[in-house]
Amino acid sequence: MSKSLSVWVMGFLFVSCIGYKELPVEYDYSYRGNFKRYRSFELMRSVGAANTATYNDVIDRSIVSRMKFLGYRQTDNKPHLIVSYRMYGDSLHFSGYHQIDIEEWVKTQKEDLVYDKQKFDLKSGTLLIQFFDRRQNRCVWQGYATTLYGTIDFGNDRHLRNAVISILDKYRFWAEGFIEANGHASVMEQ
Repeated sequence: MSKSLSVWVMGFLFVSCIGYKELPVEYDYSYRGNFKRYRSFELMRSVGAANTATYNDVIDRSIVSRMKFLGYRQTDNKPHLIVSYRMYGDSLHFSGYHQIDIEEWVKTQKEDLVYDKQKFDLKSGTLLIQFFDRRQNRCVWQGYATTLYGTIDFGNDRHLRNAVISILDKYRFWAEGFIEANGHASVMEQ
């Protein structure tokens, strides 16, 4: 009995690992972001009738889970970051920027760099996640996955979770003080 249970558990773990497929995504960021100084976050909430059109429980839970994994504390009392997302079911003309990898930039944190603007004609099925620095009142990071890079089915919870994970995998900053407080070495900062 224990051998068959072991085989079943191993099979389940294998199937759940192949269920995640990282989508290729793009991201860009502000040269004024204080990425190593943020400690807390909250999800942006719409007010009124628009609230139901922009809310998705699977995306909310996936974002919260990832941010907590990175050591960020969720709070509605003056959070450092306000996280917003938007699902675009139709095509979208989108402006982004061609920049060096954020891990390279954060080593120098030069603010006088020029933004190399890019225009994207995105097909249907784009998920955009943005981080706003509440104190600076500006967007400091945005990541997006779209059908240009892979398929997103907004009606499929697994696709939504995969899209959120793929996007937030590009945001590689632990919350300030999290690594020191927990005695872990940061793989992302080595």
